Amino acid sequence: MSGYDDLTTIRCHQPRDGLLVATLSRPDQLNAIDGAMLADFETLCARLKADETVRVLLITGQGRGFCSGADLTAVAAQKHSGAFADPDTYLRQIQERFGALTTGLRSIPQPVIAAVNGPAAGGGFAIALAADIRIVAEPAYFVASFINIGLSAGELGVSYLLPRLVGLSRAADILFTGRKVGAAEAERIGLASRVVPEADLMATALEAADAMLAKTTGGLRLTKQVLDANMAAPSLAAAIDLENRNQTMLIFSGDFFKLIQAFAKKNSDE
Repeated sequence: MSGYDDLTTIRCHQPRDGLLVATLSRPDQLNAIDGAMLADFETLCARLKADETVRVLLITGQGRGFCSGADLTAVAAQKHSGAFADPDTYLRQIQERFGALTTGLRSIPQPVIAAVNGPAAGGGFAIALAADIRIVAEPAYFVASFINIGLSAGELGVSYLLPRLVGLSRAADILFTGRKVGAAEAERIGLASRVVPEADLMATALEAADAMLAKTTGGLRLTKQVLDANMAAPSLAAAIDLENRNQTMLIFSGDFFKLIQAFAKKNSDE
């Protein structure tokens, strides 16, 4: 498929108009993130920002894992490279590129569905958190593994996104212990949007995508925008001001009156 078929670690296809399915494709490494995958994510997000034909992005993993985080074998092999020459170089060449996985996914205008088919650990956990909706297979689990390898559990936006999903106390429990959070617990605490049998994962994710694709492009984009902005709104009044601005834009977009006329006709026919 032109536009995305040159990516080497993320296989992309478009099963229907408006939907791009991006499958992390390093199955022998549980889709661990190496330099090539970082580059592919950078390219994917840059292209999606400008691609008005794609209205919804669905991310999943090939094989038995969603994403196991950074490829630690590749990181260890770089220990004596220039990237580890000093903290400033490491920050620019490696750390900030990993952090951009999260900001990249949050900054694209398309809603993002994560179909979590297996373990989502470390950076894979962060990718799942960066999605707008997480549909999770029953065998899957999440783990903020950073603290288990001597790092802070605050990485790739996890310390920002996780408390907003599950609350500060639950987030602290998950981050300080580095424990696995199974699918059932993830659904109970609000980390998973829904949990389904493994065999039903993609069908359920595609059903969610189809429900979104039935909406207007402007409605999807501005809903993502307002959810992001109002997570950090300084006040209720500021949040409503942004909502008012978005609604006014969409009312004059041309779709609103067409849709309410159709809605009114349907109700009168019934």
